[in-house]
Amino acid sequence: MDLRVVRALIIKYAFAWSRSTFRMLDIFFWPMIDLLVWGFFTVYMLKVGNTVPTLITFLIAAIIYWNILYRSQQVVCVSILDDVWSRNLLNIFAAPIRTIEYVGATYIIGLAQALIVVCLMGGLAYTIYSFNLLALGFGAALLFVNLLLMGWSLGLFTIGFILRFGHTAEGLAWALPFLVQPVSAVFYPVSVLPAWMQTIAWCVPSTYVFEGLRQIVAQRQLDWHYLQHAFLLNLVYMVVCALVFHFLLEEARKLGYLAKYGT
Repeated sequence: MDLRVVRALIIKYAFAWSRSTFRMLDIFFWPMIDLLVWGFFTVYMLKVGNTVPTLITFLIAAIIYWNILYRSQQVVCVSILDDVWSRNLLNIFAAPIRTIEYVGATYIIGLAQALIVVCLMGGLAYTIYSFNLLALGFGAALLFVNLLLMGWSLGLFTIGFILRFGHTAEGLAWALPFLVQPVSAVFYPVSVLPAWMQTIAWCVPSTYVFEGLRQIVAQRQLDWHYLQHAFLLNLVYMVVCALVFHFLLEEARKLGYLAKYGT
């Protein structure tokens, strides 16, 4: 891997995102709206019902962490989709750029955006709801890493299908995170799911992350088995998604789809 190539691609994507109003909305506007709407909703429930006081803390933490998964996946997809929409994809693959360098640059941009979103939402949550994200400790930081890895995997998987099947598969870029959200137990414990859905849920890395996050919020400690299972599943997901991406990319090359995206 040539780090100069990765650096050049990072600068390219950073300029593209900074000069697009719609891309900046993804970073600043929508995460803030998510936090405000769900945060005030939980405050209202706390006032009018017999809601457990820690519920607002659970939901605020879940909203922030869900955005880590969603934004890291979105950046990988949208960064490469920008090259498809601007007819620049063929130029990228015609240049002396390896696939690992191309994908690696989107991963780093995804990490940067996830950190920005977490800092923004964390600061807003502390200001409005007196929720201190830093108080969750080192275990919460490791949970952050797991959501980032899963977001990267889903992004790579999605891009493979878009390169192979074209514009008809672009909806996956926005649909796939919400497809896994119900079984990720983001806003509720796995125990409330039907038995057959619980089996699926325990095969998803993000489920262990959000279960562990709830445990940290409630007990200020983390069962490290959640972390171990999340890391192991993420390793499997990354390998499988990389193989699927490689297969679909080679199919797109053989069928000439990459050339079509450049015209």
